[in-house]
Amino acid sequence: MSEHIELKAGISPLEEYGMSTERGFLCRYDASTVDLPKSWSDAASVALRLPQVLPSGSVRAFLQAHLPDPAELPDAATLTDEQTHMATVHYTFMVQSYIWGEAAHSNRLPACLAIPMVALADRLGQQPLLTYSSYVLDNWALIDPAKPLALDNIAMVQSFLGGKDEAWFVLVHVAIEACAGQVLSHFEGIIEAVSQEDVARVQQHLEHTASIWAPINALFDRMPEHCDPYIYFERVRPYIHGWKDNPALPNGVIYEGVERYGSAAQAFRGQTGSQSSIIPSMDALFGVGHAADPLRKFLDQLHEYRPQGHRRFVDDVRASSRLRPFAQKVESQGLNDAYNANIQAMADFRTRHLEYAASYINKQGKKTSGNDTEVGTGGTPFMRYLKKHRDETKGNLL
Repeated sequence: MSEHIELKAGISPLEEYGMSTERGFLCRYDASTVDLPKSWSDAASVALRLPQVLPSGSVRAFLQAHLPDPAELPDAATLTDEQTHMATVHYTFMVQSYIWGEAAHSNRLPACLAIPMVALADRLGQQPLLTYSSYVLDNWALIDPAKPLALDNIAMVQSFLGGKDEAWFVLVHVAIEACAGQVLSHFEGIIEAVSQEDVARVQQHLEHTASIWAPINALFDRMPEHCDPYIYFERVRPYIHGWKDNPALPNGVIYEGVERYGSAAQAFRGQTGSQSSIIPSMDALFGVGHAADPLRKFLDQLHEYRPQGHRRFVDDVRASSRLRPFAQKVESQGLNDAYNANIQAMADFRTRHLEYAASYINKQGKKTSGNDTEVGTGGTPFMRYLKKHRDETKGNLL
């Protein structure tokens, strides 16, 4: 099959991947309007009490006493997609709270959490613990539905301890994801224009995407406004760790009552912003590659933690895009400048990520159970590789 015919197929419209121009990878419904059926809604009510219960130091007894028996829950297969995502948000927060919510961590999940958590994860094709999708993508609502999605008009639905710092950390990510939708909406046109060797149209698309990265990076710059590094490290980060490559849980977690797991402990990676699909999508479109190292291996593993539609989008973009060889081949300073502007924007984003990793984690200097300053919440020694990946991005400038 010729390259031209292969490229002609391109990628599908965003809607077919569960995405949109207005919201990017965010859920396309308003989370606050999703009604859960009885028993599932009872469990959600229990989850929403976490900010009151976690400070007591007895969250495990509370959850075991108040959660519905798994036998009382309607089959997860009977839930709508929206209900499945919302139930997953609530259960993932309870799962994390049970493992990390007391002075001594637990390496066992009781059946009242484990069985429904695995059933929901199976329905979504994801992993049975907190992921970026249940922490960020599906965990927000509009304050005023009549107004646009913006940082001053969104609220966090489910939280651990609550408070401005925890909410701001999540909501900045929500706002970034929404803004990125405008970038993603150009991907189909870019891939099509490259296949037609339309230099002017490719350049026009790239100039648009580069211009959108300015507000994205401006949103990322706002993280310190209401999320203090100390509070993040002590009151936000402890709850979002996973149990793979985590010294505090060297054997993982036993999911009691889950037949296919038996008594074998399971090891899953924790929630991390690296599960966002924005940068992987950009890397795929622009042909940015990274030399083999532990972080690259880790990032490759995170692909399975993304929602299925988002995984397919990244894969389709990677398989369809010939943007970089096209830009290298044609003699167009305008196209090269537009391409480089996007590469530089990605490098700037990665630079800010590196700076935040240093100030919010590495410089905090305290290691508590599962909250190691040298290891990310996903379970990798991140600091030594973030700079390398930023530099490799800049190395793609034409």
